Amino acid sequence: MHYMKNVLSGNLDKFVEKDKVLRVPGIPKRILVTGGAGFLGSHLCELLLEAGHEVICADNFSTGLRRNIEPLKRFDRFSLVAHDIVQPIDLEVDEIYNLACPASPPHYQADPIHTTKTCVLGSLNMLELAARYGARILQASTSEVYGDPQVHPQVESYWGNVNPFGPRSCYDEGKRCAETLFFDFHKAHQVAIKVVRIFNTYGPRMRPDDGRVVSNFIVQALKGEDITIYGDGSQTRSFCFVDDLIDGFIRVMASPASLTGPINLGNPGEFTIGELAEQVIELTGSRSKIAYRPLPVDDPRQRRPDISLAERELGWRPEVELAAGLVRTIDHFEVLLTQSDEFMEVA
Repeated sequence: MHYMKNVLSGNLDKFVEKDKVLRVPGIPKRILVTGGAGFLGSHLCELLLEAGHEVICADNFSTGLRRNIEPLKRFDRFSLVAHDIVQPIDLEVDEIYNLACPASPPHYQADPIHTTKTCVLGSLNMLELAARYGARILQASTSEVYGDPQVHPQVESYWGNVNPFGPRSCYDEGKRCAETLFFDFHKAHQVAIKVVRIFNTYGPRMRPDDGRVVSNFIVQALKGEDITIYGDGSQTRSFCFVDDLIDGFIRVMASPASLTGPINLGNPGEFTIGELAEQVIELTGSRSKIAYRPLPVDDPRQRRPDISLAERELGWRPEVELAAGLVRTIDHFEVLLTQSDEFMEVA
């Protein structure tokens, strides 16, 4: 087997040959997490390691942070591979969580062509890897596949209302194409797939320059700056705390093979952006004022998941209320703020 040479930590040579791989339920697995140094990926890696699995984190660090995975180096079952999944990789694994892709508009719009490549070519490479070694693979898709929805709340059977050539299309359509690839590999090559559609998620390890609404509001409030609302603040979102989402990932991956998805993972509690801003101001004790700006092109007016499928098939429902999750997220950013030189230094 030809392992990648750019291993930054750990020793991939310790991996056993394919015919010795243990796949018995309850036996620790060898798991690849792409985008593992990111906000979601680092939380997932940590949980998998604590459960006794061997974890390979692959990340090109376009948006992932090395500091997110520093605590994981205490596990001798953790390995880091600097790699962009747009390029093929050969790693013998039992499971793959494909999380690699910039997820906030400022980041995925910064290089839209590479975003599309990550969604499409990256998914193709990971699916070929899964097919080669008989690995189960989970795709982190997104609620953005629904576009600016005309069905509310959004149920998995809804095909969406997406602009195919707008500023968000590289991500929206890229993720839609990735879903197509997953189901075609499942049908043509019997790859064991899982597709989850992630709704707005927040929590510790978000970047201060993430560009999404929760991090934007908290950073602005803590710095005493105006809180920027795009539009009139009446548009709605549903906010899921990271711990709840990662629990959903684990449940989906462990579910029967027949449950391929797509399956919505998100908090069905619906809040206006104006309500979120008020909560952040109150919880931070900030004197920030609200400043209104024009609504970006194709920004959805409503976003709320129907999670009936996840409740029925997984017994999953988010447990962390918005206020409690915001407090923990504010604590995270306050720590960064105390390191003033590092608050906006995210590498």
